[in-house]
Amino acid sequence: MSDRATEFGRELRRRREAAGLSLTALTARVHYSKSHLSKVENGHATANREFAVACDSVLGAGGALTALVAVPEPVGFSGLPAVTSHFTGRDEELRRIDAVLVDGPATVCVLDGMAGVGKTALALRAAWTAEAHFPDGCLFLDLRGFTPGDSGSTGDDVLDRLLRMLGVPAEDAPRDEDGRANFYRDRLRGRRMLLVFDNVRSARQVMPLLPAEPRCRVLITSRNRLNALDDAAHVSVGMLSTPQAVELFRAVAGERVLSSGDDVVERIVEHCGRLPLAVRIAAARFRSSPMWTLPEFAARLADEAVRLSTLDDGERSVTAAFTLSYRGLAADQQRMFGLLALHPGREVGVHGAAALAGVGVAEAERLLARLHDAYLVTQRPGGYTGFHDLMRAFAIEHALPAVPVADRDAAVRRLCDLALATTAAIDELLVPQRYRPAFETADPPPVTEVFTDREAAVAWLDAEWPNLVALCGTASARGWHRTCWQLAFLLRDFFFRTKLWDAWIHTHRLAAAAARAAGDTNALAMTLNNLGMAHVDRGDLEAASEHYEEALALFRASADEHGTISALSNLAWVNLYLGDHAKALRDMGTALESYRRTGSRRNAAITLRGMALTETELGAFEDALRHGTQAHDEFVALGLDLDLAMALNCLAWTHFRAGNLDEAVTWYERAADTAARCGSSHEVARAETGLGNVAAGTGDHETAERLWTSASTNNLDPLMVGEERARRSLVARPTSP
Repeated sequence: MSDRATEFGRELRRRREAAGLSLTALTARVHYSKSHLSKVENGHATANREFAVACDSVLGAGGALTALVAVPEPVGFSGLPAVTSHFTGRDEELRRIDAVLVDGPATVCVLDGMAGVGKTALALRAAWTAEAHFPDGCLFLDLRGFTPGDSGSTGDDVLDRLLRMLGVPAEDAPRDEDGRANFYRDRLRGRRMLLVFDNVRSARQVMPLLPAEPRCRVLITSRNRLNALDDAAHVSVGMLSTPQAVELFRAVAGERVLSSGDDVVERIVEHCGRLPLAVRIAAARFRSSPMWTLPEFAARLADEAVRLSTLDDGERSVTAAFTLSYRGLAADQQRMFGLLALHPGREVGVHGAAALAGVGVAEAERLLARLHDAYLVTQRPGGYTGFHDLMRAFAIEHALPAVPVADRDAAVRRLCDLALATTAAIDELLVPQRYRPAFETADPPPVTEVFTDREAAVAWLDAEWPNLVALCGTASARGWHRTCWQLAFLLRDFFFRTKLWDAWIHTHRLAAAAARAAGDTNALAMTLNNLGMAHVDRGDLEAASEHYEEALALFRASADEHGTISALSNLAWVNLYLGDHAKALRDMGTALESYRRTGSRRNAAITLRGMALTETELGAFEDALRHGTQAHDEFVALGLDLDLAMALNCLAWTHFRAGNLDEAVTWYERAADTAARCGSSHEVARAETGLGNVAAGTGDHETAERLWTSASTNNLDPLMVGEERARRSLVARPTSP
């Protein structure tokens, strides 16, 4: 011990004896152990400020004892390993850790995160920063919870090592774990030490090592969340930001990247998923491999087939790091991890995961929670689970092959059946009047999602549509032709509402190819008809006409009256937009008669709206208002808000063209409210454009500009939307001087 410790001990004994107090009596008054007091008096333990203040008060030393420890002693013992010179970022995490280590009130801080995310480097940087606050020392132990071929250190072994570090001779240490834990806690009494436990596998492994002394602090790193440590402060360590990852790559790669722009380095670190271990390995490999230019190295990492093998520098490997976490899973968890890699989308919902694994929702939630706790998957509110890009690659290469091929195929089939059943139920809920063929799956899905209200159903589609598009592609690739075209068919109304034209056209092209391959003429005709609608909605009338004409021929060949009238009606809409109003009105009249005869109320109302638009272009405003009103009333009766919003805009447009501006405002305002309620930003923009047109027509240019600006977030095609044509005409019109 230092001279200062010896001096303090002598002065403490002198004052205690002068006060007539025994060690036992002083122990009772300052609330430190007799053992600790004895060690301090004999110079075998260093007194901290809190201890000195307590003794000053009891012995009436007037601050003399405190003065002897006012200058901080050097750290008694420090076993902290060196910190990497390339440490980057983590300012917020360091702030949170420092708040625990220095100020409390928690005495334990857990750093958890994915393998390779840099938990140990962060813990060491934080420990070195806080070292001066722990005059009794800083200890570092690797508990080897994720070391290859090692089941991890037991509490008994670690306690033995800790006692030796604390100066306890081997012969004095108790032989059993409980005895060692008691002895260990006593040795820490009155001390202010920092204990860093790295690579902890479980809360159970570290529980016996947590000191009772409130002035000690414990810093833990783990690939698991250690949820059982309720009183600890938990700091989850995520990926680096792109600028931080670029900085790290440049620091490790050195001179070879000094003259390179950030763009190619950004591509490299994004292929590394901004995972610090991957970035370091990539930078080290590039630094030592003169055969690659930086763009060539970026291209190599872009290749998913060789990405993981590239992230291996002979001593460090992303695959090896992930493997340790994977091997720590139970068999059912490993199976779920592998099956998740079969999902073609970025994220999978709980029901989708349950379908993949062929288990109930509750069991799927349990398995996903375990994978999440082990940082093998990511989760977000709403019940969605995803992969880090490198972890997905690992799952595909190393976990999925462990699942039998037949099990994999059955899993994907269950997932597709669930998607089809759920989408069909939602389509029926949202558009009950829509004509649809009978859909059947080979086997009902083991889990289903049930929606009783429109809002929840729409929210599900808004979240799931990328997965449904991806599953359409999966069904196509696997030759499941019926599943492919049915799923595309069911997504049509959603794509129409959201104007997701690329996804609409992509899925329906796959569906058309599937129907042709299956030789299903009726399915092909329906798909082509819907594909034509997508092209019309996007303004590509030539492509739309081609698809409608082919669909019409197929429907007529199979004597499908409903299909024939549908294709004929759709061609009439194309003629409306092309300006052949007489032909459009004639064919719409034919379609209306057929729809009314067959009881197709929604289709009849849509056709009435088309007739109203056509008659508006012809200047037959009275007929247009009559037909538009009939369409409006029918949509109200059917409870179809999106169709109603379109009918309201139609009536407003007719009034605007007829010069009834007050009426136009009334109908546009109703259209905007209805469209907002059903989530159609397109129809809202159309109504706002119309209101802007009215304002401009009455000389209120400020209001017009405000409304037009609001509507401009939607790209309205002037060929399809009369309000946009009128707006452009008003903007181009010269203003009066």
